[in-house]
Amino acid sequence: MQNFRLRVMRESDLPQVQELNAAAGPAINPLSEDELASLFAMCDVRLVSTDRNHNLLAFLLSMGGGQPYTSENYRWFEDRGVRHQYIDRVVVSPLAKGTGIGRALYESVFERARERGASEVTAEVNVRPVNPGSIAFHERLGFRQLAEQETRDGSVRVALLARPVY
Repeated sequence: MQNFRLRVMRESDLPQVQELNAAAGPAINPLSEDELASLFAMCDVRLVSTDRNHNLLAFLLSMGGGQPYTSENYRWFEDRGVRHQYIDRVVVSPLAKGTGIGRALYESVFERARERGASEVTAEVNVRPVNPGSIAFHERLGFRQLAEQETRDGSVRVALLARPVY
């Protein structure tokens, strides 16, 4: 599978996005329809990747600073006072792993961060339950771990990551 295309996520994509998000658990937190709609509204980078038959292969949701998002992880990055572009979630279908979709999605986020004058791109990765694929992906892209924190009432532990925008 070499052929994929990136495009802006539409509201009509949200049911498929929610389905792909749910299938990625426990590495990705589940979202209700209302939570996804609210997140969609806050994000300034909303992308999907599709195959040539328009099947959804991946998606990414990212936002700049200053949003009313109540995520513990987003709030941690906001409290640092550093101008950042936060990646809330990225999901790549198992059928599309290793195709370069994840890297292409992240390049779009770095471009947006440069446009906004952000100094870094931030994200978190589960370390309990461990998400080794995501940890390795972020390491390859040059992210560094700033801290760890317990979330979801102690059921999840995340590594809080950042990479400078160059």
